[in-house]
Amino acid sequence: MKLIIQIPCLNEEKTIAATMADLPRSIPGIDVIEYLVIDDGSTDGTVHAAKNAGAHHVLSLGTNHGLARAFSKGVEHALSLGADIVVNTDADNQYCGEDIAALIPPILDNQADIVIGCRPIKDHPEFGRLKKWLQQLGSMTLRWISKTTVRDAASGFRAFSRLACQRLFIYSTFSYCMETLIQAGNTGLRVTSVDIRVNRQTRPSRLFRNIPQYIWRQGVTMVTMFVLYRPGRFFVTIGGGFLGIAFLLGLRFIYLIYLTPSPEPGRTYLPSLILLAVSAVTGFLMIMLGILGELIKYQRRLTEEVLYRLRVGTSAPEHR
Repeated sequence: MKLIIQIPCLNEEKTIAATMADLPRSIPGIDVIEYLVIDDGSTDGTVHAAKNAGAHHVLSLGTNHGLARAFSKGVEHALSLGADIVVNTDADNQYCGEDIAALIPPILDNQADIVIGCRPIKDHPEFGRLKKWLQQLGSMTLRWISKTTVRDAASGFRAFSRLACQRLFIYSTFSYCMETLIQAGNTGLRVTSVDIRVNRQTRPSRLFRNIPQYIWRQGVTMVTMFVLYRPGRFFVTIGGGFLGIAFLLGLRFIYLIYLTPSPEPGRTYLPSLILLAVSAVTGFLMIMLGILGELIKYQRRLTEEVLYRLRVGTSAPEHR
């Protein structure tokens, strides 16, 4: 059983050594542990520092592709190296590397395909009250969209079985955390969570500069993933809202014209009728978009199934 611990990096020369020093050298049930560093276009000495710290593999992407693409490239490379389990951790050493041993057992026992390391959000010493609330709200929303029970959707400390690595296809360029959960929940992959510890912060997050940007980028990502994976519900919900407005305007028109004891003479309520027509047409168009989106979703699933079979055929483990 081969475990590859992958670490996406962008200018992490100062922290990569400490991160790798915290990683386990042996875990019960695992025969081989190797470290894979994904260099996402670093301009400092990250690669040199990683090699000196004991990285078995370094995958250099050349230019900055973003965290989601770096994660995806790393998973593909880990599969080509024969990984049975892939663990992803951050290069800023925010997660306790020893807790990787807690991520592995559910996969080894065939109880899960993806295991999420859940941080102590409520008791996190470096999260303010607003950030704690936003993290909990985001996780609650992700649970609804992804149909999973994950308590910390934003955690990048997670383990993937070989099957999960072959099944996941990342479309986002911002963060893979949400998309992998949504995709797992919609493709039948088993997801579970374990509690983990965190280390002291070594640097501010590079994914966002402030709370408003965090809300905006996470919100856009959620909406995008909702449209991508559940287009029928998204567009039908919006279309239903417009049709509801049209229905209420129609009732109002009927009441004012036919049921009012003394309607105003000569008044046609033309603006209301125009708004009714626009709302009705928009509602029907949204529903049609939902139907079209569902057809595209099924086509995408067929494409992903083909790609999955290609991955299975071209990523046979080297150590077997």
